[in-house]
Amino acid sequence: MAAFALEDVCVKAASVTLPVAQILLIFGLGGALLFALKALYNRESLFSPDVVSRPMRWRVLFEIVGRLFYVLAIALTPLSSATVILQATPLVVVAGAALVFGEHVSWSRWGAILLGLLGVIIIIRPGSESFSGLSVLAVLGMIGFAGRDLASRAAPRSLSPFILGLYGFLSVAIAGALYAIWEQRAFIWPDSNNALYLSAAVLSGVAAYYGLMKAMRTGEVSAVTPFRYTRLLFGIGFGVLWFGEQLSLAMIIGSGMIVISGLSILYKREE
Repeated sequence: MAAFALEDVCVKAASVTLPVAQILLIFGLGGALLFALKALYNRESLFSPDVVSRPMRWRVLFEIVGRLFYVLAIALTPLSSATVILQATPLVVVAGAALVFGEHVSWSRWGAILLGLLGVIIIIRPGSESFSGLSVLAVLGMIGFAGRDLASRAAPRSLSPFILGLYGFLSVAIAGALYAIWEQRAFIWPDSNNALYLSAAVLSGVAAYYGLMKAMRTGEVSAVTPFRYTRLLFGIGFGVLWFGEQLSLAMIIGSGMIVISGLSILYKREE
């Protein structure tokens, strides 16, 4: 989670001067290259019929949506608020699992989900003077990541984490190419600082992705998942200390509601 937060910091820092589309392209291709090299080292085939299965096609689509809108969110809005909104992803995944896969969700867990989503609304504060329509970017990114996680559950088991990582990062590059066509902004040759930011973003992003996959596959989900909320602490900390952002009372209350609802869902699943 610390590596994910560092990735966000580097992307936000690079977005000050570089086009978002260019950042997505470089980040996506760099991560895809590292995962491809690791897969080849393990003597894995980079392409198989399972790669173009329906769940994988949905996974690519949701990855594009999630990455594009979330990167736009951290580039155009405070890092702390975008990170907090992202923490609602597990809640949407649980709700989606009930609607898509027919998993049983008790009324108490539905109540916890609604509590977390209410926390997101409190953070965004629609209708207030401080409301920014750009906050919706983080919500769209969060929905995209939730859809990706749901599609990953249905992905063929024959695909290793490295192959999933390869096509996940290729999806980021596709998002960058599509946004470049829409934005029509000329790319800029990165200076030494931006080159460092982009390199750090790729390395931390790959390390974070691999670390999360390793933890989820080797540890108990109920034991690992609560630690995902530490990304909120790292994201807020980087936002305050690095970018000088300030926390509002609404953000503190909303983030608390999201964390409480997520941990409540995990507790009720263990009962």
